[in-house]
Amino acid sequence: MTVRAWLSLGSNIDRERNIRSALIALENSFGQLIVSPVYESEAVGFEGDPFLNLVVGVDTDCPSNEVAETLRLIEQAHGRRREGEKFSSRTLDIDLLTYGQHIIQAPGVSVPRDEITRYAFVLLPLSLVAGDELHPIEGVSYKALWDAFDKTQQRLRAVEIGLDRGEMEMAPTSIGGSQREA
Repeated sequence: MTVRAWLSLGSNIDRERNIRSALIALENSFGQLIVSPVYESEAVGFEGDPFLNLVVGVDTDCPSNEVAETLRLIEQAHGRRREGEKFSSRTLDIDLLTYGQHIIQAPGVSVPRDEITRYAFVLLPLSLVAGDELHPIEGVSYKALWDAFDKTQQRLRAVEIGLDRGEMEMAPTSIGGSQREA
């Protein structure tokens, strides 16, 4: 059974190179990608350089634990180290946000991730590529969640990093008017 999984990617160390390379690794692992626009956001929970963030959709037949393990291996290949503080600079952070409409609480996999409703840098790009899909717990579309989100707490800036469109299905950089800055 093929499942659409949504992933959150972020980097604040050699950001553009790590994001581009991660997209290639994801495409090699899962095939065609759905890629949101990229946003720059301030570090959350610590003082650090700004992050680049985006959301990626993959269709997979792999079980959720295998998807999560693949993501960890891609992070490791990009120099991600898990020791140290939870909120710190990252070469690459890839989180499994959703796995279809499944609700999973298992070792190494917890979906849907609560970051979806907590952080603008996750919810805005997700709302652009999966706006009509429903949050598995909230039962509300991601677009509706974004419309109701308090946008005053987290500033985002759309950025172009010259992603190679290649096989990737790229989402538009705006919907319903300008989304260049949120």
